[in-house]
Order: sequence, then structure tokens, then C-alpha cells
Amino acid sequence: MIARIWHGWTTPENANAYYKVLTEQVIPQIESYKMEGYRKIEVLRRKHSNETEFITIMYFDSLEHIKQFVGDDYEVAHVPEAAQKVLKRWDERSQHYEVKDSFRY
Repeated sequence: MIARIWHGWTTPENANAYYKVLTEQVIPQIESYKMEGYRKIEVLRRKHSNETEFITIMYFDSLEHIKQFVGDDYEVAHVPEAAQKVLKRWDERSQHYEVKDSFRY
């Protein structure tokens, strides 16, 4: 399994607006594609003094499945225009990690 990790930052004032765009538009659109090999997406949020950081972690069965989502240049970030309008800055490229293990405590 491959974890696709991406970071985006908003102003504190735009944090809730971005979260709404992410959860009501971006994620539902991604999930509507019914992509083979796509497993799930997680959203993390952290407040800083002058901005709010968001991290999305998408899980796919393989890099080939990620390429079906974004193309051969699979590190390119997928940031729809609606999200760009409320983001302050974002990673232009996503990072990919092989998931070696997962534990429950």
C-alpha cells in the first residue's frame, strides 16, 4: 500500500472555509471517481500562530493506481481551483511512502 501525503496552509480566517471545500467538494469528487486501488483519505489539521496547516493522506494499493488518478507524473499535487482560492500556500508535489505496517493499540 502507498500513502500519498500533501500539505496545504490557510490563514486562520480561511481554515474553516478550506475544510468545508475539502470535505464537501474535493473529497466527494475524488471518491465519485470510484478509482480502482483507492482505499481512503485522512485529513489532519493543526493551528499555528499565523496559519493553519492541513495534511491529507490518501491510501492506494500501488503507484500504478495513483498514476490512474493524476497521471504519469504522479507526484504532481491535485489542488482544485475552489481549494486554491482559500489556501495561502500548498505543496506543488505530493510525497509517497510505502506503508510497511499498521498497528492498533
